[in-house]
Amino acid sequence: MTGPEGADDLQEAAQPGAGEVTATVIVNAPAARVFAALLAWERQSDWIPFTQVRVVEGDGREGSRIEAVTALGRATLRDEMLVVRVDEPYEIGVVHHGQVLRGPGVLRCTALGEARTQVVWHEWFHLPGGRAGRLAWPVLWPGSKLGLTQALKRFARLVEQGRLP
Repeated sequence: MTGPEGADDLQEAAQPGAGEVTATVIVNAPAARVFAALLAWERQSDWIPFTQVRVVEGDGREGSRIEAVTALGRATLRDEMLVVRVDEPYEIGVVHHGQVLRGPGVLRCTALGEARTQVVWHEWFHLPGGRAGRLAWPVLWPGSKLGLTQALKRFARLVEQGRLP
């Protein structure tokens, strides 16, 4: 994504898509620790099933490029992200700009006292496949929400056990 053409593509990907999904979890840990665990990109592999995450470029903060590869059997999905905002300890914003997964996403931390934090994971995906994709979304959405929610529950357990970050 270099030059003006890449910038236009990234700008288009940054616009919210029609496929919206949100998951929330309460973590029994201070917001600063929860936020640090969210920024530990490579550790997402510990709580997102079948997925390997790596920082391709940068330090994991604003301007960094992240790659997440999810493989289930022979099916593989490559998710390319640009970290566009890090407002510590509150929010991480990304733009998914790959071939299939496109659209903005955000991870938000809200302190609920000194030792409890609410994490909200929100994504606005562009739906591939035009009209067919829009028609399929109501069927796919519950699985997407369930997957995000289960991943966040694993994340919370690992943070609470002191295994993340």
